[in-house]
Amino acid sequence: MKVLITGSNGQLGSEIKELASNYENLECVFKDLPELDICDTKVLNTFIIDQHINAVINCAAYTAVDKAEEDLETASKVNVKGVLNLVNALKKVDGKLIHISTDYVFDGNHSQPYKETDPVSPKGVYGEMKRAGELAVLNSSIDAIVIRTSWLYSAYGNNFVKTMLRLGNVKESIQVVFDQIGTPTYAKDLAKTCLDILSNAGSTNISKKGKIYHYSNEGVTSWYDFAKAIMEISNIECNVIPIETKDYPTQAIRPLYSVLDKSKITSDFKVIIPHWRDSLANCLKKINHNS
Repeated sequence: MKVLITGSNGQLGSEIKELASNYENLECVFKDLPELDICDTKVLNTFIIDQHINAVINCAAYTAVDKAEEDLETASKVNVKGVLNLVNALKKVDGKLIHISTDYVFDGNHSQPYKETDPVSPKGVYGEMKRAGELAVLNSSIDAIVIRTSWLYSAYGNNFVKTMLRLGNVKESIQVVFDQIGTPTYAKDLAKTCLDILSNAGSTNISKKGKIYHYSNEGVTSWYDFAKAIMEISNIECNVIPIETKDYPTQAIRPLYSVLDKSKITSDFKVIIPHWRDSLANCLKKINHNS
């Protein structure tokens, strides 16, 4: 199976790049801007047909949550039009798609883990555009699944873990919100899951059992406790001070609760999901080794 990885220089794409050689039945092709723009309909169609692409893992996304509030046009272009382009291009070659979405499609008013069937109600432009991208996939006739994830981090790119490490090494104390509850996701674990799903698909449909799935690491935490764990595992002496969301205003509203129920993906695809703290330790080891 020949698999196109879009947005391949981002966190998830970079982790897929590292793992791809473990999958002998998958030939992965890695593309990012400016080489391949999923918003360019003609270029994308030509590439998928000429390169005999059988499947796509779409890691390309506009993820600047706060900036999206003022830049609806770009957020819509990448997160909606780009996804529609992929769907239409794959329709022509009877291809498969794994599309990555987000916990931001929920309003965060729940008190128990969100199931795939729970009503969505995004609170900001980013969540709205990602939901529109989901619908482009869900309403299509192609063999495709959407995987919603949360709090993504990696040894690559910019993310909360790397920000905490940087601040922890230069500041005596930092303030982090404690009333936003969710689960971090190590991009390497999600990358492995995406590759496992495609590798085991063969000639079967990946969307046979359902079109939407949730994936994050196991366990529940707050951003404050996540930051504490980063300092503790890294042996950084920085005092992490808990604050409320109202004391740290941002342009976009964050969901206060976005724990995802992963029972469907573990059941349908026999996925084994590590605990967030174990995965964090693995990622920090990798970051320290690379620095």
